[in-house]
Amino acid sequence: MSEIPATMSASVLRKIHDIAIEERPTPTPAADEVLIEVASVGVCGSDVHYYAHGRIGDYVVEQPIVLGHELSGRIVAVGADVDPARVGRRVAVEPQRACRVCDFCKAGDYNLCPHMEFYATPPIDGAFCGYVTIQDDFAFDLPDTISDHAGALLEPLSVGIAAAQKGGIKVGDRVLIAGGGPIGIIAAQVAKAFGAIEVVVSDINPARRELAERYGVTRTIDPTQESLDGLDAHVFIDASGATPAITAGIRATRPGGTVVLVGSADEIPLSVPDVAMRELNVTGIFRYTGTWPIAIALVESGQVELDSLVTHVFGLEQVEEALSGDGALDSLKRIVVPGTARIDDPVAAARGGVA
Repeated sequence: MSEIPATMSASVLRKIHDIAIEERPTPTPAADEVLIEVASVGVCGSDVHYYAHGRIGDYVVEQPIVLGHELSGRIVAVGADVDPARVGRRVAVEPQRACRVCDFCKAGDYNLCPHMEFYATPPIDGAFCGYVTIQDDFAFDLPDTISDHAGALLEPLSVGIAAAQKGGIKVGDRVLIAGGGPIGIIAAQVAKAFGAIEVVVSDINPARRELAERYGVTRTIDPTQESLDGLDAHVFIDASGATPAITAGIRATRPGGTVVLVGSADEIPLSVPDVAMRELNVTGIFRYTGTWPIAIALVESGQVELDSLVTHVFGLEQVEEALSGDGALDSLKRIVVPGTARIDDPVAAARGGVA
């Protein structure tokens, strides 16, 4: 095991559109924590939003912050209360620390903990850096069959799992998903794994529809050319955040069906009679609880494919480029590898399987 350096490089968001590499002290794990050398970090839409706008709802960047919350790595040190045998283990990180004593935590709904400290959510630093700490039981051992990149993407997979759980997807269901981006494609794979007999993805972008078809969805729809009315979906999952997609999806949900809002729309017009008279269940998800073991099982069994979602890989000095390019037509999932200063050809590096 290599010696742990006293300092580490970190990509720091100082203000909107201003990211710089800084040298920071390497964190020391508390008694119940492990120290992780970061291997792979996925770029999330929330990271892009903080970079471009400096806030998401009530969460405002008021001081320099390290972004990135989708991560995998290797345990290099442990706190006093943690089994030292964990040193050297490859792990995927559930990037949050709940208080564990409030009513929500005691009920198992720790995602709703009012005292939650979540990576890359102001003022908590994230993982675009060399090392991070996390409570021992939130660092999940990765089998050798799961790559570092896929380990990082267990976080967005957990979002897809939480959406499927909230929607109550079961064998024989018809599921409609709005949005063919990373979350939409992951949610589609999860829906199939949960037993959906038909999975339909709606997206205005033909490139996204083509990508969704590669992952075995039953059908794709261009909502600008084809109405969703009459689809009669048991579960509708919005992964687009687009108001027209949400309203169309609600209309396409069968009476007694469930609408799960995952996208980040601020406000939408809602037809109360449409919801009430058809007894629709409209809900949202906020992160996840207890999903990492399920995610690992889905990937290890081959029911969900993550590695092929990676289209670009960047070094730590290229975080700004990674954040600026998210959402491009040729981009599905972008990965930052903190241990690499620069990757001169990100697309080639991704296709070459940087580990």
